[in-house]
Amino acid sequence: VQLQASGGGLVQAGGSLRLSCAASGRTLTSDSMGWFRQAPGKERELVAAVSRSGGFLYYADSVKGRLTISRDNAKNTVYLQMNNLKPEDTAVYFCAAAPGSGYTTDPLRYDYWGQGTLVTVSS
Repeated sequence: VQLQASGGGLVQAGGSLRLSCAASGRTLTSDSMGWFRQAPGKERELVAAVSRSGGFLYYADSVKGRLTISRDNAKNTVYLQMNNLKPEDTAVYFCAAAPGSGYTTDPLRYDYWGQGTLVTVSS
């Protein structure tokens, strides 16, 4: 199973980016999905998660109202729309897949991880 994250880059504060996570070797309809991020010197944190059906969503408090997770099961792809970005959003962003229907906030339940894509927000 491979998860390929893309869409990161350099953006000014207040700008937007859209991250994509495409899967190969596995149908993501079996999994809930999450986007994590890790900033330099900090632990990896979950920022958003979506259930298998797409009907249940989770957001970290720090990103509510600015980041939106979605999935297109027909395309085997998950997205993270990032609006009104702030310098503190600077991090490597990882997508991950957890077998099961409901979303999970437990990193240990995510079995498959992408390689990460760097988001840098300048002030």
